[in-house]
Amino acid sequence: MIHMSKGEKLFSMFNYGLMGLLLILMIYPFWYLLMGSISDAKLAAGGGLFLIPAGFSLDAYKAILNNSSFLSSLKTTVIVTLAGTFLGTFFTATTAYAISKKRLRGGGLVSFLILFTMLFNGGLVPSYLLVKMLNLMNTYWALILPNLLSAFNIFVMRSFFKGIPDTLEEAAKIDGANDLTVFFKIVLPLSKPVLATIGLFIAVFYWNDFFSTILYISDKDKWQLQAFLRDIISNTAQVVKSSSGVGMGMQSSVSEFTVRMASIIVATVPILVVYPFLQKHFAKGAMIGSIKG
Repeated sequence: MIHMSKGEKLFSMFNYGLMGLLLILMIYPFWYLLMGSISDAKLAAGGGLFLIPAGFSLDAYKAILNNSSFLSSLKTTVIVTLAGTFLGTFFTATTAYAISKKRLRGGGLVSFLILFTMLFNGGLVPSYLLVKMLNLMNTYWALILPNLLSAFNIFVMRSFFKGIPDTLEEAAKIDGANDLTVFFKIVLPLSKPVLATIGLFIAVFYWNDFFSTILYISDKDKWQLQAFLRDIISNTAQVVKSSSGVGMGMQSSVSEFTVRMASIIVATVPILVVYPFLQKHFAKGAMIGSIKG
């Protein structure tokens, strides 16, 4: 049993109190959204703290989920997020591994050019014209390729690769392994923490991306979920009006407030469900990538 002095006890109580307060401040906004989204429209109109729902109604979610464009936008987002996360993580790893090796000729120049893109880029108009010239407009590739690589992610992963002992690779090459074998059989299995970290970064970006849809996609059937929800939030009055066709009396139990709250929850929950499965690797990868290199 650890005995603490009075001062240490007071300090611990202060720390626990402060952490508890910060926890409440971080959780309450999400709780407010959730309680507001399942509240009855008429009762929610009065406002309040929404520690508990004002009445109970799932009609706001029904108004969103029964929208004819919801499933198509969800399909697009899932495809883009999965493909973008896999390709982005793979190419980030291959690029970072290459520039992490001193034996790469011109590696310093390549690293500088990648770093340069963090400070300067071609701009919005050239990016749009490039996608158009490549005939990628209104395709999934227009949502994936322009955002495939990030200089920040590359340098985080490069720092991790630099921390892997060279003796491991040398031993493998003595046994007859080539660079590809070393990369796939030794480096990648040892890099699960940073791969999970970068993969989560990329997945969250693709899931939350709506600007690419606005730029490159004119066909609403290929809109991403965030663009669809943004359209709902921008036109909540129309959603409330059309919701009367979803169910008997639903229009009276749906309001602009509840639809907006439900839209935010629908956009947030899926990525929150994924995070706990990657939390262990995410925390470890973020720490290693930040202290090595």
